Amino acid sequence: MKPILPGSAIGVLGSGQLGRMFAIAARRMGYRVHTLSPDQDTPTGQVADLEINAAYEDLDAIAKFASAVSVVTFEFENVPANTAAAAERCAPVRPAGHILHTTQHRLREKTFLANAGLPLTPFRRVTSLDDLAKAASEIGLPAILKTADFGYDGKGQHRIAGTADFPAAWKTVAQSESVLEAFVDFEREISVVAARGADGSFIHYGVIENQHRDGILRVSLAPARVPNSVSHAAFDITRTVLETLGVVGVLCVEFFVTKDGRLLINELAPRPHNSGHFTFDASVTSQFEQQLRAVCGLPLGSPAQLSPAAMINLLGDQWTKGEPNWVAATAIPNVKLHLYGKLAPRPGRKMGHLTALAANVEQALTDANLAFKAL
Repeated sequence: MKPILPGSAIGVLGSGQLGRMFAIAARRMGYRVHTLSPDQDTPTGQVADLEINAAYEDLDAIAKFASAVSVVTFEFENVPANTAAAAERCAPVRPAGHILHTTQHRLREKTFLANAGLPLTPFRRVTSLDDLAKAASEIGLPAILKTADFGYDGKGQHRIAGTADFPAAWKTVAQSESVLEAFVDFEREISVVAARGADGSFIHYGVIENQHRDGILRVSLAPARVPNSVSHAAFDITRTVLETLGVVGVLCVEFFVTKDGRLLINELAPRPHNSGHFTFDASVTSQFEQQLRAVCGLPLGSPAQLSPAAMINLLGDQWTKGEPNWVAATAIPNVKLHLYGKLAPRPGRKMGHLTALAANVEQALTDANLAFKAL
């Protein structure tokens, strides 16, 4: 593959905070960035060279967009597969459209993982209330019913404790194709953000420990507080996922760690990931620069972590009493503030994050919490 060199234009489908940080990394290396989404004055658009406002279903606009750039990537996986296919007719798309097609649909994703012999939670396809009852009898309760597609941050999910919950759960998923997953009584959640180059080279950012609330990632710690045996197993599984899918770009594998030390894959994200935001400040090469290097055919950069780190998401809830106290938060000198330029805060909406760097992860978490409380 001939490298795509600085000065070229990179197309980003999607325009949220992941695209914003990607665009910052790309512009720092001398690339131009074009972004397309249905929205205007977006986090990505505010720092891109060109922001195009068009529906993902407008395939003529997609073709025109892709024809004006050297390569197309995406910053979230809910871009329709037809959109990626239309772009691929005009420019390389990395990671490829078939990867997007697999990972944006829970049933396809879990079927891929099962066929690859990778560890994951037991699951069943559900298309009706009768299916739900049958699936629950097979995998047991409690369980989690999730929409098969277009779910994120805990949306489109319902925990089922008993049979009386079936009607409400089915309503939550809009009576559409869904997946019933066995409930996992896990010890902790972790993730591995990794990248694969066009030449098959592979790097990872270590194991990241994640804490969720209401289905939304709230805190990430790097490195994770897990045994080396768990880390090495997670790296091996992650590499198998990227190689089996043929990823060129960045992909995150989210895991449950069971109480007896086993790993179960929860989800895949074929893009930079919220849990990897710490790399923007704490790593030689951030996950966003790594995505750029991979999709442009450049050598992958060092993922070495320069300092332990803790990241806390800032949600729209933080604005309920008015503008947060940024002066107080930034008074802690080893804490970095990132705001995404979103126009309106809403409860549960990711508006930014704080990253603390320290000599160890416990101190980083303490300092991040101090800054968060100061807001």
